[in-house]
Amino acid sequence: MRIAQQLKEKNIAEYLIYMWQVEDLIRANDCDLDKLRVNVIDRFPVGERDGLERWYGDLVNMMHVEGVTEKGHLQINRNVILNLTDLHARLLSSTKFPFYNAAYFKALPFIVELRHKNGEKEEPELETCFEALYGILLLRLQKKEISPATAKAMESIAGFISLLASYYEKDREGELDWD
Repeated sequence: MRIAQQLKEKNIAEYLIYMWQVEDLIRANDCDLDKLRVNVIDRFPVGERDGLERWYGDLVNMMHVEGVTEKGHLQINRNVILNLTDLHARLLSSTKFPFYNAAYFKALPFIVELRHKNGEKEEPELETCFEALYGILLLRLQKKEISPATAKAMESIAGFISLLASYYEKDREGELDWD
C-alpha cells in the first residue's frame, strides 16, 4: 500500500507495473483475502498488517465487482493508461516536445510489431508498451533468457515510457510549458 502510493507520486509507469503485479498476486491467491493474509500480509510487521488487509481487501472487492478476477485490469489502473494516453496525444500534437516525438517514433516500429504479434490492433499503444515491459519483468523474475532483438525493442520502449512518465510528473506539477 505504501509502496504503491510512493510509486504513484514518484513514477507513474513504475506504479502501473507494480499495480499489475499486485493484481496478479491477488489472482495467485484466488482473490481470497484469507489466503492473502497467510501468504502476503502476515509477512509484514504487525503494525502494517491492518492497513494492508484493508487495502488488499478493497482491491479484492474491486476485482470481483469489475469482473477482473481471471484477467484484465482494475478501472483504477485502466484510468492511468487513459490519462497517459491523453498526455501522449497532447505531447505528440505539440511542437514543443521534439525529444518526446523522437522517442515515440523510435519505439513505434516495435509497438506495431508487438501489436501485430498479439493480434491486439484495437488496444491502446501505451497498453501494448506496458504489457511488453511487464512481460519482460516476468521473464527476468523467472530468470529466462531475453533475445538481443527483444532487449533492443524493450530498451526503446522503456526509454519512451520513461520519458512519458517524466512528462506526466511535470504536467501534474504544472511545469510543462504548453504555450
